[in-house]
Amino acid sequence: MAGVWIEAESFDSLGGWVIDQQSMGQVGSAYVMAHGMGVPVRDARTACVIPEAGRWTVWARTRDWTAPWRRGSPGGTFDVLVNGFALPQRLGTNGPDWAWQKAGSLLLAAGPATVALRDRTGFNGRCDALYLAGEGADPPPDGGEELARFRGNAAGAAIGEDSVTYDLVVVGGGIAGICTAIAAIRAGARVALIHDRPVLGGCNSSEIRVPMGGFFHVPPYPALGNVVQEISPIAGAPGVHPPEFYEDARKANIFLNCPGDRYRLALETRVISLEMAGGAPRRIASCVARHVRSGAETRFRAHVFADCTGDAVVSRMAGAAVMTGREARGTFSESLAPVQGDGQVMGMSVTWRSDPDAGPAPFPDIGWGIEITEKNAYYVRSGDWEWETGQYRDQAEETEYIRDYGLMAIFANWSFLKNRSPRKDEWSRDRLSWITFLGGKRESFRVVGDHVLTQGDIEGRVIHPDATASATWNLDLHFPDPEHAAKFPEPFRSCAYHRNLTRPYPVPYRCLYARDVANLFLGGRHVSASHVAFGSIRVMRTLGMLGEVIGMAAALCARKAILPRDVYASHFGELRAMMEAGVPAPPTYHNGGMGREYEGYHFKDTGHLSVYPVASRELGDPAVRARIAALGVQHTECRSAGGPSFQSSASSDG
Repeated sequence: MAGVWIEAESFDSLGGWVIDQQSMGQVGSAYVMAHGMGVPVRDARTACVIPEAGRWTVWARTRDWTAPWRRGSPGGTFDVLVNGFALPQRLGTNGPDWAWQKAGSLLLAAGPATVALRDRTGFNGRCDALYLAGEGADPPPDGGEELARFRGNAAGAAIGEDSVTYDLVVVGGGIAGICTAIAAIRAGARVALIHDRPVLGGCNSSEIRVPMGGFFHVPPYPALGNVVQEISPIAGAPGVHPPEFYEDARKANIFLNCPGDRYRLALETRVISLEMAGGAPRRIASCVARHVRSGAETRFRAHVFADCTGDAVVSRMAGAAVMTGREARGTFSESLAPVQGDGQVMGMSVTWRSDPDAGPAPFPDIGWGIEITEKNAYYVRSGDWEWETGQYRDQAEETEYIRDYGLMAIFANWSFLKNRSPRKDEWSRDRLSWITFLGGKRESFRVVGDHVLTQGDIEGRVIHPDATASATWNLDLHFPDPEHAAKFPEPFRSCAYHRNLTRPYPVPYRCLYARDVANLFLGGRHVSASHVAFGSIRVMRTLGMLGEVIGMAAALCARKAILPRDVYASHFGELRAMMEAGVPAPPTYHNGGMGREYEGYHFKDTGHLSVYPVASRELGDPAVRARIAALGVQHTECRSAGGPSFQSSASSDG
């Protein structure tokens, strides 16, 4: 009896469940999560076809995400319903690792059936896939290559081909990726932008809500920043604001001003593998990307690629040399570096906010996660940059745990304030109104370019001959707050050290491409820089301007049939001229009659009809002339010549 495989993220209706794609490399797929902030979310529903009648066992691939903290009962649980019947086993109770958990068995007739996921807690229960197995059949493998093969065979999809060979493929649609793509398109390149979320903007989207930092339009190339300005939300104040403050549509609409045959925007699509060209130097030939919901895979080919993923996903797949953590003080002779290098990074901010309600706003009194008491509670109503986790972990490989730790800390602290605190009356009318389910990463891997930017470059004002866009943010280094770290075995709050720049510092072009992958540009958070220097260049307006430079350089690579390093070696003068001019603005609708002599009419059904200085041929039509004459306008040629009016000539024709 053939089994029935259902990817949870492919459900026909997700209801209140959300898709998390961040850990596809670790989980094997995107998964869905019931992100209800303590209130159960609406059911996710889908349809399937049962191939033959009989007894079927339903398995769910899930995990107890609160199990790592070994306290209390599982926090996020759910049920599976088949044809409206709830199977007996409560799911999400099977331990810390992703594995198949049996939901139950039931008799099913052959033909259509409905399946639903029903959240029971509102606390981020999660499901990767469901498998309906015939009587006596085993569940699929729990993970690894065996599960990947099983999943691939169940999906049965071949890799599709994008028929275009692009000049540039940009992977990652945060601020840097958008600016890279738009700059290249406007410079004449043909571009594909691949982004794994349904909205653009990355950390500045309404899904994460981090404000954009840094200045644009600064020396030595004050024209850089045009695209950054176009996509920057009007509101940019620190703090966590309602979704409309982040203007997601603004970031998508910029593409609507581009010629449709010049670009492809592939949203909800994640790069899962690369195909390298043969020979030396190492070069990417194509990338294979999977649509997060449908699972369809597509091959994209390009002359050059730009890794704007934030986690150096493409760079690491291509075998580029990377840096992570804090370099030792002696590595780059940096006074702000620790004496001994280590793996500490600036962490992920799990941003959140609450709002007052008119009446009581209850919240569950949870017993799982870390224990919060009066001695370690935080009497706060929101979490911004400082609610930061994962400083001692791998931000790329451990994304799920890092985000979960931030979530768990929010829930545990809020539950204490609402239910057990001696000040709970002060919080009785407050409710959690929003928490990011993704997290805003600050630092992960940095890729080695032909130049590694350092503290000495910035503070010593070493102006390199390949200077590009300027950093204006201070040397801003985050640390776990020592007072906080003394209270918890793993930190979830940070502090920051700041050392201001006195003038803008231009980043060398050689920091913007990989040293050992010949056709790979570096955009976003993995620009080639030390940990200390990264503290200054990591903010979004700065990375957006550097993206504009990458887009210009990529267009130059396409036009000249060269590679990124060649731009520095022999074509930097041309790139300099492009930076001096800036990314051209899109055409602005005006049509207000400026710059040349013209007189005419515009009827929606005929279009524009010129009267002066050259008459449109349509004026020979008596019906058109009568229509114009009825308006009674005296025209330029009549006024200047003192001759008969258009009206009189129109009436004499009649």
